[in-house]
Amino acid sequence: MSFSKKILHWYSENKRSLPWRETTDPYKIWLSEIILQQTRVAQGTPYYLKFVEEFPTVYDLADAEEETVLKLWQGLGYYSRARNLHFTAKTIVEEYDGYFPDTYEELIKLKGVGDYTASAIASISYQKPEPVVDGNVYRVLSRYFGIDIPINGSEGISYFKKLARKVLNSEQIRDYNQGIMEFGAIQCAPKKPLCLSCPLNQTCVALQTNSVDKYPVKLKKTKIRKRFFNYLVVVDKEGNLSLTKRSAKDIWQHLYEFPLLETSNEVGITEIKQQIPGILTLEEPHHIYESSDKMVVHKLSHQHLYTKFWIVKTSNRLKSGMSPADLEKYPVPVLIAEFIKTLKNSYFWDN
Repeated sequence: MSFSKKILHWYSENKRSLPWRETTDPYKIWLSEIILQQTRVAQGTPYYLKFVEEFPTVYDLADAEEETVLKLWQGLGYYSRARNLHFTAKTIVEEYDGYFPDTYEELIKLKGVGDYTASAIASISYQKPEPVVDGNVYRVLSRYFGIDIPINGSEGISYFKKLARKVLNSEQIRDYNQGIMEFGAIQCAPKKPLCLSCPLNQTCVALQTNSVDKYPVKLKKTKIRKRFFNYLVVVDKEGNLSLTKRSAKDIWQHLYEFPLLETSNEVGITEIKQQIPGILTLEEPHHIYESSDKMVVHKLSHQHLYTKFWIVKTSNRLKSGMSPADLEKYPVPVLIAEFIKTLKNSYFWDN
């Protein structure tokens, strides 16, 4: 039995019941693939269901306000995916009359759609013989064939794409592509792969050479950047607060946050007091203190944010102030959302 036949046989017996496998609608396949990029299935599934309920068709998504889309996306991270999702929905409606292109070449032109997503839509929705290559596929192919070319370098990307095309099953491409990804997620998992029960174990190079844990090979990661965020949580005499919208091309673009003072290192209350006039327009008197002695470390893919929340209580009435309950209506980073959750019951509220 060939490699692809073994994958198909395994998939027929082990595939999980997932909502996007109940359809070939390119809109829903596209939606699921964008959500599942850099997201585990268990985490992504509730978001997929929420998006399908809120936006049953690409027309509904295209007509939505960006803030509505970002709020629904909140917690998934990588918010550029949500912005691109919204942009592409509009493109499909305005330039393609609501129909997704049926070829890889046209699909990959869409914003936010890369090689993997274009291949997934083309093969699953239109049964085009396009190979999908995601993290799971890289792992399966590199282990089975014993390939030590780094998967995150240009040579590796090209090599594995060609190999994936060579071994695919074009007659059953829809099930094969989903099968090899599922196989990598469950059988050939990153840690503790189920090698003893694997249908490929007799011919797997990595297993035969006792080197499963060495594959796939990756180039060294990008150096992590440290940033220091000081959020100024202004509370007026009525208990109202205010948010600002991030507009710069940086992390969390178009999301909301408290007024921010970014510094080159950790700072204390003296430095905060000195910097406040350049950020806030408050009349005296106002009182400043830390909401917690502990610094929150929020880890992103290539950045670690060392964060403190500074409470700034003022006797002035905030012109654009809102209650903590109102704050929850806005799309915010998880870091801010977690702080808002505890805001009402925080010890500082009645101080």
